[in-house]
Amino acid sequence: MKILLRLLLNMLAVIIVARVVPGIFVSGYMAAFLAGLAIAVVNTVLRPVLQILALPFSIITLGLFSLVVNAVLFWLAASFVPGVYVAGFWAAFWGSIVFSLVSLVTSV
Repeated sequence: MKILLRLLLNMLAVIIVARVVPGIFVSGYMAAFLAGLAIAVVNTVLRPVLQILALPFSIITLGLFSLVVNAVLFWLAASFVPGVYVAGFWAAFWGSIVFSLVSLVTSV
């Protein structure tokens, strides 16, 4: 039950991101749900590996490179879902920041 609630909150976060960040478009609620699912899967599988690989850059930039890793993961997850469009890196960058803030507020 908690997983379903987390996915619904991810869907809500994707809808908010699409409304707030220019360059990110979501065609409907099903696409937003699938995008939330894709973000959860990509963050679970790829995020630890990319954070270890990017550790030297994160140390040099005092952790700011993790924002770039988040943007790339957000962009990658959105590319798997039909009906979700991210215009470019900067849209993914700001979208990942807004997504993280909404997830922080709605954390269960």
